[in-house]
Amino acid sequence: MKEQYEPAIPVSMTYGYLTKNTRIEHGLLKEHYIDARCISGNPDAVSDGTYYYQKKVRCHNRQIHKQTILKGGIRKSNQAEYLVKGYRLFDKVRYHGREYFIFGRRKTGFFDIRTLSGEKVNKGSISVKKLTFADTRKNYLTERRTA
Repeated sequence: MKEQYEPAIPVSMTYGYLTKNTRIEHGLLKEHYIDARCISGNPDAVSDGTYYYQKKVRCHNRQIHKQTILKGGIRKSNQAEYLVKGYRLFDKVRYHGREYFIFGRRKTGFFDIRTLSGEKVNKGSISVKKLTFADTRKNYLTERRTA
């Protein structure tokens, strides 16, 4: 006789129409984090308004050369330096009391910093002197947001 696996945490199936119905019955907005509350069976839970937004970013740039070839048949390298002034791509930094991520680096020490939604700060050119290091990059970037 085959043994059945009993999970330590009780698991149940649900469907999208059930989640939608629960959300409409309780007069809630259509948001991912609110749907999670409806699925959990506690749609009337009071939130403090904080949620976390995550984004997956690449780990490596495997494209060695740029696609366009320069005059004279020279292929320009696409590989940026690993560290520029001690910062890597997608490191979390603080600027004027808020946290941002490094999306672009220049050898001169100026960085393109943005939020995870892509909102540029100061037209994308901030000096390394004005930045404070907050956290090293990870595969998933996490940003704390308030509703």
